[in-house]
Amino acid sequence: MRAMVLAAGLGTRLRPLTDDRPKALVTLGGQTLLEITLERLRGFGVREAIINVHHHAEMICAYLKDNGSFGMRVEISREEKLLDTGGGLKKAAWFFLESGKDEPFLVHNVDVISAIDLAAMVRFHAERKALATLAAQNRETARPLLFDQDGQLRGRGPAKADSMKAQTLAFAGIHLVSPRIFEKLSEEGAFSIVDAYVRLAAQGETIAGFRADGAYWRDLGRPEDLARAERELKAGAMGAMRKDPS
Repeated sequence: MRAMVLAAGLGTRLRPLTDDRPKALVTLGGQTLLEITLERLRGFGVREAIINVHHHAEMICAYLKDNGSFGMRVEISREEKLLDTGGGLKKAAWFFLESGKDEPFLVHNVDVISAIDLAAMVRFHAERKALATLAAQNRETARPLLFDQDGQLRGRGPAKADSMKAQTLAFAGIHLVSPRIFEKLSEEGAFSIVDAYVRLAAQGETIAGFRADGAYWRDLGRPEDLARAERELKAGAMGAMRKDPS
């Protein structure tokens, strides 16, 4: 399986830590966020990954070279202008299409850590024959997504939740995607992949929500989030994260 690590953002919420480095090279528990993410993916069986870069891009390239790409084939997708999550994914399409196979791939934000059951997520994706599957949790979020009782994406919330008999869930920044999506991404330039998912779901494509309510998960977008995660990892959360439950 292949994967994409989304790491091109400016990391403005992490300032001043990102004043002189990309957010991918901010450290947590003695490891960079990029190392933690690649280690998690490699532990699941991913051997080939592509990383989009922009802010302090050369630092990431040098870091990967110095560490032998952590035993993986790692390609770099440079963004001279930020393309957001959808544009960044579309620019990297070649990497997922070169094999000619319709094998799903993982997309993982570099600034989240989790113990979400990736193996169960892959099985769910296959069972649903989904175009894309989003790891989703029942927790507070400023950007809720609406899923119906069958787990199909129905839009953004929470305004229409009651009328649609849908539930608002939080996207965990981890998704499983079929390469078939690239022929359906009509958007150009910089765009949000979630916006594209909402559009595709409305057109009848299966965009599924994989429930990961009980799994450890943390967003690392702010210095206080890093401090909280540091405490949690010292208490044992790192062990759970490193070993996929399946």
